[in-house]
Amino acid sequence: MENETDNKMSFFSAIENFAKKNKRKILIIFILIISCLLAVIFFNYYQENQNKKISEQYIKAGIYLTQNKREKSKDIYKDIIYKKNKFYSYLSLNNIIENKMIKNNDEILELFEVLENIDKDREQQNLVKLKKALFLMEISKKDEAMLIFDSIISSNSIWKEIAMQFSRTK
Repeated sequence: MENETDNKMSFFSAIENFAKKNKRKILIIFILIISCLLAVIFFNYYQENQNKKISEQYIKAGIYLTQNKREKSKDIYKDIIYKKNKFYSYLSLNNIIENKMIKNNDEILELFEVLENIDKDREQQNLVKLKKALFLMEISKKDEAMLIFDSIISSNSIWKEIAMQFSRTK
């Protein structure tokens, strides 16, 4: 019993000695941990704030569209796409295409490339490719669309069946 108490005391004294000898290192490590936590909190706050601003822009573009201010709406949608927001960029391009806001097909294909360069999972990438292929079919660039359909089919994507249906309608 007394031996256990001595062991506990020697353990605590060893920790105390270690803390005294390495006070500076412990303080630096503590400051680094606090700094990292603050950086993560600030980054999350910043990201959330940016998402709110982009969502407000998206809503504003929709309002402009309903007011037939198509040019203002288009500019805002394009700005959102170039900001590479993982959610609103896709919606913005869909609105541009659905409402035929851009007549130049090369400009729309450039916007698709911006979306393709957004960091996302494989299935989202394949969905963007599928939409691009459908757009290429619509503007009579069937050979390019077929190449994209083939890449989706060969990747065993969840979009494989849809790509196969469109590649058969060649």
